[in-house]
This record gives sequence, C-alpha cells and structure tokens, in this order.
Amino acid sequence: MLKKIVIAIDGFSSCGKSTLAKSLAAKLEYVFIDTGAMYRAIALFFLRNGVSFTNEAEIKEALQKINLRFEYNPSTEKSDMILNGENVEILIREMQVSSKVSEVAAIGAVRDFAVAQQQAMGVEKGIVMDGRDIGTVVFPNAALKIFVTADPQVRANRRLLELKATNPTITLQEVAENLQHRDLIDSTREHSPLKKADDALVLDNTNLDRAAQFEIALNWAKERIARG
Repeated sequence: MLKKIVIAIDGFSSCGKSTLAKSLAAKLEYVFIDTGAMYRAIALFFLRNGVSFTNEAEIKEALQKINLRFEYNPSTEKSDMILNGENVEILIREMQVSSKVSEVAAIGAVRDFAVAQQQAMGVEKGIVMDGRDIGTVVFPNAALKIFVTADPQVRANRRLLELKATNPTITLQEVAENLQHRDLIDSTREHSPLKKADDALVLDNTNLDRAAQFEIALNWAKERIARG
C-alpha cells in the first residue's frame, strides 16, 4: 500500500482551490478538508451573535460555544459544514459572510482555534486541505504544497458565475471589489498571512480549465506519493 501524505493547497480567493482539492481527494481517496468553510462558519456565528471583531474577551467566549464538523451530503456527494448541529453550507457562501470572513480569519484567537482543529484532522495523513496558510503554518512539513493563483479579472468573473445562482442582482464590480478587499486583508494580516511557502509549487490557472489544472496537480501528487 502506498504511503499516504498531506497535500496543502494555498492561494488567493476564487482561484479554484477547493474545486482542485476536492477532485484530488476523490481521485486519491483522501479526506478533503475545506478550511475556508470553517472560517466562514465562525464568521456566520459572530455575525448572528453580534460578536465584536475587536473585543478579545467576546471573541474567546464565542469560540468556546462553536462546534464545527463536516458531514457527507449524499445528494451532492460533498461534505457540508455543520455549525453547532446546523447545516450552514449554503448560508456561509452568501455575500454577507464573504464580505467579513477575511476580517474574522485575521483574528489571532480565531486562527489558533481553527488551526488546532485542522492539525488534529491531519495526524493520520491522507488528507487534502486548502486555505491561506496550510503550507506555511498548519502543515509546514506537508509532502506536497501547491500555491494556486490566477489573474484578478479571471477570478472575479469565475466568482460572479458562482454567486449569480443565489444572488442574481450582484454585479461584477461588487465581486471584484470584494476579492480585492479580501486579498489585501489575507496578505497583510498579522497572524498567518497568505503567502507562498518557499517549497510550494505554483499553479497559475488563468488559462487552464479544470481538467488541465487537475492533471498537473495529480501528477505532482503521484510523484510525491511515490517518493514515500
């Protein structure tokens, strides 16, 4: 039996990280862990409960009330985010959460809370995890690190197509401004900023379709798994 590894995928918003991670996990029969969904669920809880993003005591108290887990959804054949027993998979993808998730994810206590859970999930390896700091902070010793990027305009167009299904009135300008705002916060935050790990392989998918991107990443994964 081939030795299992940890695959860490980082990159900017709307680069297709989660899609790539899910596809790789399915092909390799690994567990996929969507860290973005975890931060989105925390943001949703904060918004619902009026938690101040700048009040450390409120934040720490709120985190003690949060239980996160993933649950397989047979209708979609994907894992949904469960927040305190409630399936919030659709809610966490809405613009209300998208506009605040980077601010919440920049909070040190929030990152410590999430990273501890993420590291526990990867103890036995055989996982694909995507996010902003997986290869730099969560799993700095991951056997394969991929940094995904794409042209900002391409990313905005892709994200617009995703959001139109649930928010038909949203505009390209709104989406582009949201992505720009998130990129700035993700890249400049004090705790675990978004950056490429020194040993990460860069995957620019500006001119690649999903199939082409997947083949590149899969070949990288097979090569690292073969190394043992």
